[in-house]
Amino acid sequence: MRILLIGASGTLGQAATGALGAHELITAGRNSGQHRVDLARPGSVAALLAEVGRVDAIICTAGNVHFGPLTEMTAEQFNLGLQDKLLGQVQLATLGHRHLNDGGSITLTSGVLATDPIRFGASATAVNGAIEAFVAAAAIELPRGIRINAVSPTLLTESVSTYGPYFQGFETVPAARVGLAYQRSVEGAQTGRVFRVL
Repeated sequence: MRILLIGASGTLGQAATGALGAHELITAGRNSGQHRVDLARPGSVAALLAEVGRVDAIICTAGNVHFGPLTEMTAEQFNLGLQDKLLGQVQLATLGHRHLNDGGSITLTSGVLATDPIRFGASATAVNGAIEAFVAAAAIELPRGIRINAVSPTLLTESVSTYGPYFQGFETVPAARVGLAYQRSVEGAQTGRVFRVL
């Protein structure tokens, strides 16, 4: 398969790369990879898809959200996650299906906060929940046998030093386990699913 992987240099992206290394991977990111893309910048996703051409699968492991107290959060801070992680991934589906071969797949990334909120994570919960709802709805409309799923990991063992203080009492999972969920989404047959890695 020819697979477009957005966010390949991140921890999740590297895990997906490890699980799908038998395929031809085309990497893209804001600052690294073979191609550049900024999920929050209008026109950037469309330009990337036109540059890459036809593929068999699209995976996104990228996306930013703001963590902070709800009572102090500005509209601009909340909007970061909406424009970047949510609408950036929605664009990958609404534009990307035209660049997929018949029977291709789209895999987006949400996260555990969609169903298990924490303090300072209101933006992430809203964004992740919206991604999962979008996947369920998009799955019944995509043409030509194209599938769409989301991978929803809990806190990664490799990310404890960065995000651990937000996730008090959460068990972690190694990134390699999450990589298998991306593999399952791409190589499997399911659609409209959220693959939760807890």
